[in-house]
Amino acid sequence: MRQLIRGRTLSFHADPVESEDSFTYLEDGAILVENGKIAAIGDYDSLRADGLSEIDHRPNLILPGFIDPHLHFPQVQVIASWGAQLLDWLNTYTFPSEAQFSDEAHATRMADAFLKLLLSHGTTSAVAFCSSHAQSAEALFSAAEARNMAMIAGKVMMDRNAPAGVLDTPQTSYDDSKALIQKWHGRGRQRYAISPRFAITSTPQQMESAGALVREHPDCHIQTHLSENLAEIEFTLSLYPKARDYLDIYETYGLLGPKILLGHCIHLREREIARMAETGSRAIFCPTSNLFLGSGLFDEAGLRAAGVPTGIATDIGGGTSYSMLQTLNEGYKILQLRGQKLHPYAAFHWATRGNALALGMEDRIGTLAPDTDADFVVLDSRATPAMALRMEKAGTLAEELFVLQIMGDDRAVTQTYIAGQAML
Repeated sequence: MRQLIRGRTLSFHADPVESEDSFTYLEDGAILVENGKIAAIGDYDSLRADGLSEIDHRPNLILPGFIDPHLHFPQVQVIASWGAQLLDWLNTYTFPSEAQFSDEAHATRMADAFLKLLLSHGTTSAVAFCSSHAQSAEALFSAAEARNMAMIAGKVMMDRNAPAGVLDTPQTSYDDSKALIQKWHGRGRQRYAISPRFAITSTPQQMESAGALVREHPDCHIQTHLSENLAEIEFTLSLYPKARDYLDIYETYGLLGPKILLGHCIHLREREIARMAETGSRAIFCPTSNLFLGSGLFDEAGLRAAGVPTGIATDIGGGTSYSMLQTLNEGYKILQLRGQKLHPYAAFHWATRGNALALGMEDRIGTLAPDTDADFVVLDSRATPAMALRMEKAGTLAEELFVLQIMGDDRAVTQTYIAGQAML
């Protein structure tokens, strides 16, 4: 199937913080889609052809689909739960909700709702924690496969410090993860993430099981949490008294490297930052969650200067919005409090190519480059009356992007494409 998608196209090929020549913007652009891939991108006049099916999205912007590298699928009904900080919030809301995912029918229903919400907000790929029940991962992978979405996910491994309904064991977590990897990893667009939830909920024996999975499946991603909350850090170190610091626990079990996605990374020590840079480990910024739970302020500039790759994510359901636009909005504010700046070019790079780089998947997703998967989002910067009024004074592309970043949400998403197929 060949189709031409017309509109104003924007795609990044470099980090705007590091290069003045970082993106390609075409006022009357077009993307030629063939068999789920981008066959070509260029000016509309250069790509139009007789008999070629066209969809015209002018005057809207077409960007690569947003990538969300840290969120929790079983927390779709936890979002906006009033409460205390991280540990109390987990025990009061999250763990009871996740226990429901032992029910296959519930997991299936939630997976469908979850992916519909991602797509309606312009997110085309995500890295998701499932519950500790294998059927939750089965439900999410099945729903993503049905939509041909590029999904990275894994069942959480957790064998202590939580209610019985969400606990597994070192052996069952290994066995379930192994079976899921064998069934789903590399199947179509699905990939597996080995997922010890965090050190508090895993015994040393389970961490050994996670390390074994990493050694046996080095092409899988790894996802966990690091230094989100001061009480969390204190509790973690009490459970692992021989550890030099929080990161040292994951290092001890062989989890560090370019495949690991470490959520939050707010209260890091100098040794941890240096070691993350040396190993290529990724830090994932979760601004709406960090504000909602009162966790702290992410130091993007400090990590960048140290050479630590970063991503930016919603962290549903501690996060408060499925929208990567609103995530960029809150990220801007946190960095303002840090005395740092998030230019709109840098913001949109972060949510697309930047997150693809964090995943090591920039050859497949995150840009509009030829031969990549045809995942993109169409954005209307005049989607609401307030946005339309503001746009009367926007004279540059950067100003338009900033309006989308600060005022935009799912109402600004007019269409989301997965492998060239319109999904809304």
